[in-house]
Amino acid sequence: MNLHQFRFVQEAARRNLNLTEAAKALHTSQPGVSKAIIELEEELGVEIFARHGKRLKRITEPGQHVLKSIELIMREVGNLKRIGEQFSAEDSGTLSIATTHTQARYVLPVPVAKLREAYPKVNISLHQGAPDQVARMVIDEVAEIGIATESLADYSELVTLPCYEWQHVLVLPIDHPLAKKERLTLEDIAKEPIITYHPSFTGRTRIDTAFAARKLTPRIALEAIDSDVIKTYVRLGLGVGIVAEMAVRDDGSNSDLVVRPAGILFGQNIARVAFKKSAYLRNFVFKFAELLSDRLDRNLIAKALSGQVNDYGI
Repeated sequence: MNLHQFRFVQEAARRNLNLTEAAKALHTSQPGVSKAIIELEEELGVEIFARHGKRLKRITEPGQHVLKSIELIMREVGNLKRIGEQFSAEDSGTLSIATTHTQARYVLPVPVAKLREAYPKVNISLHQGAPDQVARMVIDEVAEIGIATESLADYSELVTLPCYEWQHVLVLPIDHPLAKKERLTLEDIAKEPIITYHPSFTGRTRIDTAFAARKLTPRIALEAIDSDVIKTYVRLGLGVGIVAEMAVRDDGSNSDLVVRPAGILFGQNIARVAFKKSAYLRNFVFKFAELLSDRLDRNLIAKALSGQVNDYGI
């Protein structure tokens, strides 16, 4: 048996037993993938996949155990590579970060700049996506660290820790009637067309939950994943914007908008960092996590990766 066979079995399971898709992902041929899997099954003496003709139909019971072992093996292979990289070139390499647009645009620039200052030979690779995609990129080892608000804690393959707390804010044109009102309610906002995030992004769940709890049906005029897009359409008078507070910096760029804190209406959100369980992290990965939040340190992360810490208060 060999690592190629393990990769082929693992990818076939990831691609919903579609060998054609698995072959594309692995840059090889479908017959080659099929042959390698059959050879591994013959060597092990068990069927990993049940078949109907040449098509894979399901993972067998022994196949489930085989896949768990393969997952452990491939994880340790990845760790061996990182250990080699760590000690052969301690201060260089690439840090791959998976995150959402809001984090990449408004939160990460300062920590990334500080990391580059501390490790000038380290390159940064940013992978942006929805929170579920962020989680999957960390699980699939496309990225070593993931940062998002939604979804990360829902994956058993990940170790996640709270990073920082934030709230939503309302953004309004200066001449909007609600801009003159001292205290805004959910009922006030629900009467207006609303411009906010796509349902899977940037704490949108809390916004929907808050309206539902008051039995209100807001008018969502436009959904976007980009806070700057939301603010642009607010400026055009299309509605009231709801964005993350980090997207409204006090740098003069939002002087034509009225910004109102909305934590009391929608609650607080927690951004989390994620690592793959049992992953070996290089020194600069720990350093980057520490730069993200003073709540995170190497000791805490190492304990979490070893299963000694599940979470901590924020």
